[in-house]
Amino acid sequence: MSEGSVWEAMAFASYYQLDNLVAILDINRLGQSDPAPLQHHVEKYQRRCEAFGWQSIIVDGHSVEELCKVLTQPRHQPLAIIAKTIKGKGIPAAEDKMGWHGKPLPKDMAEGVIRDLQSRIISSSRRLYPEQPDEDAPSVNVRNVRMPSAPSYKLGDKIATRKAYGMALAKLGRYNERVVALDGDTKNSTFSELFKNEHPTRYVECYIAEQNMVSVAVGCATRDRNVVFASTFATFFSRAYDQLRMAAISESNINLCGSHCGVSIGEDGPSQMGLEDLAMFRALPNATVFYPSDAVSTEKAVELSANTKGLCFIRTSRPENNILYNSNEDFHVGQAKVVYKTNDDHVTVIGAGVTLHEALSAAEQLKKERINIRVIDPFTIKPLDSKTIIENAKATRGRIITVEDHYYEGGLGEAVCAAVVNETCFTVQRMAVANVPHSGKPQELLKIFGIDHDAIAQAVRKILSSSANAK
Repeated sequence: MSEGSVWEAMAFASYYQLDNLVAILDINRLGQSDPAPLQHHVEKYQRRCEAFGWQSIIVDGHSVEELCKVLTQPRHQPLAIIAKTIKGKGIPAAEDKMGWHGKPLPKDMAEGVIRDLQSRIISSSRRLYPEQPDEDAPSVNVRNVRMPSAPSYKLGDKIATRKAYGMALAKLGRYNERVVALDGDTKNSTFSELFKNEHPTRYVECYIAEQNMVSVAVGCATRDRNVVFASTFATFFSRAYDQLRMAAISESNINLCGSHCGVSIGEDGPSQMGLEDLAMFRALPNATVFYPSDAVSTEKAVELSANTKGLCFIRTSRPENNILYNSNEDFHVGQAKVVYKTNDDHVTVIGAGVTLHEALSAAEQLKKERINIRVIDPFTIKPLDSKTIIENAKATRGRIITVEDHYYEGGLGEAVCAAVVNETCFTVQRMAVANVPHSGKPQELLKIFGIDHDAIAQAVRKILSSSANAK
């Protein structure tokens, strides 16, 4: 009960008047290394639960009769059963004593306890047959969730990927009533409000309680009954990393969207800039990390994540950028796109999101100097399309530049380095945000931190100069 996420959940449950929710608090006095803060002061737990809007009843946690009685009472609000228990009850050497947390009993002591328990059994021939729960939930199918039509964007249009996410989510929800959306009071920034406006009964506002939001998402996705999307600023998922980690361990199928990534959000400043999120999500087992660079690929990422098992993360950006892909472009998890190439390219540049557009600008700029670069959009950072990267890098004599609106640690650059580590004669130069940023205009910040088109062009010139000098 010292966990903040517990109280986030209790506030959420009382706000939504979840009268079908029962929490049983096992108040056994002891923690792992010390007594719990409130020990056996069950009346204090009761007052706290009541302050959070829960009906709270104190019972003897060792009395089956008391527990059954309170569980069958009618409820009009969430119920907290505060069960006072004795840790290790019935084992004299361990009962209500410190030092036994997570430890097995010695063999002789365990045998004595078993004999004592067996002596208390009145009848060994009696069998209990509890009633099976009613399976009254209708069967649902959340497989093969598809968009009804191709994206409707046109080449040359400008739209932020964060807005394209909201539009795609609303579109997906139009044709599948099992799609559910959650947000952490950022729906007017992540654009999940577009889903809420169309499908209000399938939208859940979780407010600024990201740990609980991820937990609610996991709950909604349990038993594969819903296709769940939860969104907030990418950086705010750091508050919920324990829940994300446990979701991955539990093999939960949830989809998360983190907007406002990188310094390109501009004036909001470093507290709002997602600069660690790729590292966070890449580290999770069986996670899929999408990083779409335009509205078309964002819509495809939403559709693919709805059909991809495990935890999916979609990284979206604040700036408006040009549409790069035709509406009929085919996308797959783990498949990169070569978005710019010639027959005589000198360097392979890999960018994603805003830096992909900066790389394309650099390509046009360098073209005037008769320097050709090949530009790759990875689409997914995990899994990364190693095959496409290696094949195209070989065409540019192993010269690779990665550029990302993220810290150096754990992002696109490190993913590419891992992909090509066994290749001979490859050179990878990474460009990323090196220091804690500050507030400023987006383009100014891209320039200051050396990830804009001018910096990319200069890096290309430098890597070519180094190659020439090496000869």
